[in-house]
This record gives sequence, structure tokens and C-alpha cells, in this order.
Amino acid sequence: MMSKSSSSIELRQLWWVGPLTVLAAIVGVLIVRILAVVILKPNPQPMSLGWGTPIVFTLVLCTGAVFVFALTARFAKNPIRTFIIISIVFLIISFLPDIAFATSPMPGANWASAIALMVMHVVAGFITVYMLIKLTATEIQ
Repeated sequence: MMSKSSSSIELRQLWWVGPLTVLAAIVGVLIVRILAVVILKPNPQPMSLGWGTPIVFTLVLCTGAVFVFALTARFAKNPIRTFIIISIVFLIISFLPDIAFATSPMPGANWASAIALMVMHVVAGFITVYMLIKLTATEIQ
């Protein structure tokens, strides 16, 4: 007889998985930032493709994602599925300021830079979701 397996989240793991995840997301975003600056040679006026802004936003938002993951793991019936859905919704919402930036009259605003920012969001989101789930989920029989 086959048993149906599901996953459980080890919340105690978040003490080390959370900070490691945030750090990995920052590194991923900075790699994209370096590539984008080398390829696009953007106008230095908007700070969005500088060093500080991506680091601060990634630190704050990915830390928030760790807390959302912890709450989801604690209260959701199917925490992994629920967290993935929440993450996808927030990723889509995160594109809105980039679209506004691309269409604004701000110096240096263009679609190439906006797409680079969107790629940063995707990279940070993927790293965050993958690491949180992979490093905290345990299979239950």
C-alpha cells in the first residue's frame, strides 16, 4: 500500500536558514546588478542600479519574506503551496514600481534598466523561496 507523503516545516531551522537566505539573495541581486551595469551602462543618476539601493531593498524585503514564511508555516494548512502563491503574487506586485520607473520622465529611466530591476526581483525571489523551502522542509510519511 502506497502512503501519501507531505511536507512539514522545521521552524527552528529559520535561525540560520533565514539570514543565509537573505545573504544569498543579496549576492544574487548584486551579480545581476554588476552584469546590468556592465551591459547597459546606465545613467548614474537614478540610484536603483547603484550599490546601496539593491542591497537595502533586498535585505528588507527578503527578511520580510522570511517572516511571512514563518507565519505561513505556522498557520497554513499547506504551507509550502501557500508560500509559493504568496511569493508569486508579491513578485508580480514588485514589478509595478519598475514599470512606473520605465515610463517616467526621470533621468536614466528606460525599459532596459527596468527589466534589469525586474530580473533582480526574480533572482531574489527564486533564491528566497527555494532556500527557505529546501532547507526547512522535511518529508512526512
